[in-house]
Amino acid sequence: MVSSPPDPGWLAAVTPTGQACCVPSPFHPPRVAVVEAVTRALAEDLTPLGDLTSALLPQDLVATASFVARTPGVVAGRPCATEAFRQIDESVELEWQVDDGDPVGPGSVLATARGPLPSILTAERTALNFLGHLSGIATRTRQFVDVAATGGSARVWDTRKTTPGLRSLEKAAVRAGGGANHRGNLSDWILLKDNHIALFGIADAVARARAMWPARTVHVECDTLDQVHQALAAGADALLLDNMAPELVSQCVAAAEAAPRRPLLEVSGGVTLETIAAYSATGVDCISVGGITNSAGVLDIGLDIEPG
Repeated sequence: MVSSPPDPGWLAAVTPTGQACCVPSPFHPPRVAVVEAVTRALAEDLTPLGDLTSALLPQDLVATASFVARTPGVVAGRPCATEAFRQIDESVELEWQVDDGDPVGPGSVLATARGPLPSILTAERTALNFLGHLSGIATRTRQFVDVAATGGSARVWDTRKTTPGLRSLEKAAVRAGGGANHRGNLSDWILLKDNHIALFGIADAVARARAMWPARTVHVECDTLDQVHQALAAGADALLLDNMAPELVSQCVAAAEAAPRRPLLEVSGGVTLETIAAYSATGVDCISVGGITNSAGVLDIGLDIEPG
C-alpha cells in the first residue's frame, strides 16, 4: 500500500470505486515486465517444493521488517519488490518511504513490511535482489550524469548491454538515475554500424533505410571526420561518433553545426567517469555508456526484521 500522498513523480488517479490511488512514475518499468520478471524469479527460488525453511515457522507469527540502505545511492526497483510480496502473500503490507529516483544515505529506511513472518522471509531475497541490482544501476548512472554536467549539457544514454530478460527493468533504472534510454531493441530505429556501411557505403545505406522504413530514425556510426561529412550529406538523423578523442569529436560537432540540418550527435566507446566531462564539453547531445548497466555494482540494502 502507498501511505503517503503522490509526489511530483506520481500521477493522481481514481479507482473504479472512487478511491484515490497512484499510477507509476516515468521511472517505473511497464507493469507487465515487472510481473513477468518477478514470476520467473520466484519460480526459480520456489520450484519444486516451496520455501522449506519458512514452512517450519508458525504460520500465524507476524513481524515488521524494514528495508534499510547500508550505503548511499539512488533507489530503483520498488515495483519489483512490491510485486514479490504481492505474489507471495497479499496480506503483507508495504509502506514505502521513497520511490525510484530518490537518493538515500546509509541507514535510510526505504520501506516497512508488516505481515506473516514466513511470507516476509520467503519474499525477502527476491525483493532484495531486484532492489539491490536496479538501485546499483540507478546509482552508477547518477554518478555519470553528475560528472557529465560539470563539462556540458550532454545526456547520459544507456545501451543494449543489459541482462537478458531484464532490459525494461534496467532501462527504467537508468531513467531513475537521471539517464536516458537509447534503443530498447532492434525494432526501435535503424542504426547503421561499420558492418552495414562496409557493405553498402553510407549514402547507399541511408537511402535504403529511407526507402524501406521511411518513418524511422536513421542513425549512422562514424569513425572518422570524413564519414561524418558523408553522413551529413546523406541526411542522417543521428550520428554515433565512435571511439573518437574529444578533440576529434569537437571537429565533428563543428561540421554538424555548419550543415543545413544538424543531426543528433552521440559519443560512444570506452567513456569513463574520468573522460565523460571532456566529451560533454564538446557540445554533443548524448553520451552512451554500456557500463551503467553491464558493470554496475549492487547497492547494499538489507531487510531488518523485528518479530512480534
